Amino acid sequence: MLQFLMLLLPALIPSWRFFETIEASPRVQWAGLARGDTVGLNWQEYRPQPQRVSIYAMFWRLFWNPARNDGLYMVSLAERLTLAPDTHNIGEIFRLISADLPSDAAPMLQFRLVFVHRDTVGLSNDLVQEVTYLSRPRPRDRIP
Repeated sequence: MLQFLMLLLPALIPSWRFFETIEASPRVQWAGLARGDTVGLNWQEYRPQPQRVSIYAMFWRLFWNPARNDGLYMVSLAERLTLAPDTHNIGEIFRLISADLPSDAAPMLQFRLVFVHRDTVGLSNDLVQEVTYLSRPRPRDRIP
């Protein structure tokens, strides 16, 4: 029994040593556009994290949290897109964002990848947003 438990323990408590480095992940922001309009975009974060989560919700999320799985998939797509732009990653990000929007939302969609970090150069220590990727606007009816 002890040997079985020793074999099962690494599956229940994973090792986090497989990360080479721990860095900030890009945030995905999107904007809906009217046809041809690119001025004054209202950028919104894709699935922002809630400010508060109840203990019941935390417990339930241990067993069922498909929204978080989609969010992790989005982060991996954004990280790959930051390293090397690829049409598959761009298409998947458009597809995930479009799936969350109501059908009567803006006819065009655009997204960008933003890294948020603290300004360590000045004395203000403010949060700075650095845009690392800006997609071309795409009609929503052409997103699969």
